[in-house]
Amino acid sequence: MSVGFLGTGHYVPQKVVTNKDLEKIVDTSDEWIRTRTGIEERRIADDETNTSDMAYHAALHALEDAKLSAEDIDLILVATVTPDTPFPSVSCMLQERLGATRAAAMDVSAACSGFMYGVITAKQFVETNVYKHVLVVGVEKLSKITDWSDRATCVLFGDGAGAAVIGEVSEGKGILSFELGSDGSGGKHLYQNEENYLYMNGREVFKFAVRKMPEASVNVIEKAGINKEDVDYLIPHQANIRIMEAARERLGVPEEKMNKSVKKYGNTSAASIPIALSESAKDGSIKDNDIVVLVGFGGGLTWGAMALRWGK
Repeated sequence: MSVGFLGTGHYVPQKVVTNKDLEKIVDTSDEWIRTRTGIEERRIADDETNTSDMAYHAALHALEDAKLSAEDIDLILVATVTPDTPFPSVSCMLQERLGATRAAAMDVSAACSGFMYGVITAKQFVETNVYKHVLVVGVEKLSKITDWSDRATCVLFGDGAGAAVIGEVSEGKGILSFELGSDGSGGKHLYQNEENYLYMNGREVFKFAVRKMPEASVNVIEKAGINKEDVDYLIPHQANIRIMEAARERLGVPEEKMNKSVKKYGNTSAASIPIALSESAKDGSIKDNDIVVLVGFGGGLTWGAMALRWGK
């Protein structure tokens, strides 16, 4: 059975916070942020909008794109490290709000790699004929765990949600190969501290990412039995343009064939890849039969990559 994406969708809050806005609250500059991260602005959810709200809107778009109803969903997986509450899970909140009465639900915690973990988990359920349709959502409200006085981290993150419906696709299409990994010894470099703020050792995380993202990308290409030259589009985790470029250069993908939504949204953690995927599908950057590589890394430390042939 070939398993892939039946529909995608995304949602970002209306409020835009630019680098110029951040210049007013911390010692930083638009030029410094742009040249080091590629970020120009990010979306920030208001106090009334929670993680589950953003997940709901993204899920509706994905269901519409897949031409399915909530009743068609057998399992809901929500990747997030910023749930509304420790429990009930965001996935259960989403199941109730969508009216997906047949669906089991659970959350996945792998930080920025969470969507990749969710999709590959969904793939196993579909491939083994346990479930037919799985809704996977990557969503974060990172603004609620961001220390807005810490100039090293507050410039990086944003809020948003991306979703996908995973199911059986035509033979030869869908997910061709994947890789998931973790290195718990690096957990000390990226975590939520005692004050409930996000802490990151930027230097160590950067070193890990510029090594692991290109490596994982090459691995899934080799596992899929294809060549670097076959890759039509690259969607890396939107963390930092320099890390993204390292993966692109390793694959030899032309600059115009890599999604760069980091410019508009910053690092949205688990929402990063599904937002970029949804946008790329809707604006025509990804076309039917294109070979696409998705790759990400995150707290844990974790990583995930997949090669796929786009289409239903």
